[in-house]
Amino acid sequence: MDTDTLLHKMTQELRRGSLSLAVMLAFREEHYAYSLRKYLGEHGLAVDEGTLYPLVRRLEKDALLESEWRESSGRKRRFYQLSELGHALLPQLEAEWRSLADSVDRIRNAPKENHE
Repeated sequence: MDTDTLLHKMTQELRRGSLSLAVMLAFREEHYAYSLRKYLGEHGLAVDEGTLYPLVRRLEKDALLESEWRESSGRKRRFYQLSELGHALLPQLEAEWRSLADSVDRIRNAPKENHE
């Protein structure tokens, strides 16, 4: 496998784990799917529809989001926001993410040891 392909694969794995948290954080405010995609992009996290929409449906299926159909700008749109369960879990997920990021930073910044 060439370097570019491997980097792409590893980047996708890294993003996959962080994307659920980013989406839940975004849904602290109400969004419909396109406005969510735009919001994430404006904050430096470009996500294609084929990745984002199934994730949103999964989060709703897991009862972390709730939704309702409403008319907006002359069109019916499905608006999503965090459910009560989503609000309860979000601080714990953030803490786990921060703990993991801190651990990675400690490993990255640790002095190199000779393991012979």
